Amino acid sequence: MRLKNFLGLAFLACLWGPSFVFIKVAVQEIPPLTMVVGRVGIAAALLYLMLRLQGRNLPPFGPVWKHFAFLGFIHNALPFALFNWGEQYIDSALAAILNGTTPLFTILLAHFFVTDDRLTPAKVVGALIGFGGLLLLIGPALLGGLQGTTLGLLAVATATGCYAGAIVYSRPRQRGFPPLLVPTAQLSMATLFALPLSLFIEQPYHLPLPSWAALGSLLVLAAMGTALAFVVYYFLIERIGASSISMVTYIIPVVGVILGVTLLDETLAWNAYAGCAFILLGVMIVNGVIPLPALWRRWAGAAV
Repeated sequence: MRLKNFLGLAFLACLWGPSFVFIKVAVQEIPPLTMVVGRVGIAAALLYLMLRLQGRNLPPFGPVWKHFAFLGFIHNALPFALFNWGEQYIDSALAAILNGTTPLFTILLAHFFVTDDRLTPAKVVGALIGFGGLLLLIGPALLGGLQGTTLGLLAVATATGCYAGAIVYSRPRQRGFPPLLVPTAQLSMATLFALPLSLFIEQPYHLPLPSWAALGSLLVLAAMGTALAFVVYYFLIERIGASSISMVTYIIPVVGVILGVTLLDETLAWNAYAGCAFILLGVMIVNGVIPLPALWRRWAGAAV
């Protein structure tokens, strides 16, 4: 990989990784659904401006907007709301680790809904290891009953499942569209979903004005963690392909954990670090970064 592309990949991880910290800061003062409106609304406006500067426009309303609406709901509105709600009860570092399970959910869903992406022995082993890490991460909270922490973990885990469903659904449907058109359209639809719910349920117009820290976190989350991240993502997709860009999956949880521990003074138990290690190992095996035969020979040699 060329240095320019590698730096782009690292930059993308630096855009997505801190998102969990910004969510944690903002959700202390801004309700979850209202945060979704601000995030997707600002990002959609910025991306639409970029489209217009490129001389492009959104497609006319028609059947294709049904797909944009579904993606806006399952890829943005719902998971963003779940992440916001969940981080009221769990640390941002835990949310970053759970986000790393997205590829594991993706390969399971792809096996049933994508004809050319079936499970292989390596994918099965990787998925078992990764989901073992997920169980190690969530298990102790589940044993303690349905407390706030448990529900927060389950909410974030459900959000990663939504991401996986959106990835599988969008694979055959994003072809033929210019870069940034699909995210602009789906973020616009996500805004339409979240806005009436925010006004009806949370009534943000009755709330006190948030602090500059909360507003700044929301703005950075929308402008950099969403809008700019999509720009960088599609820039890299055209140059290094989807398989290479998937390496960002291994960096994001590490960035999120480091920032959560250093900036927010979060403390993780041993099972969080162990779960993170198993999840990353499983994802690497699934993506072929660690070949299963080589790993098996190493373990067998160690056992002897």
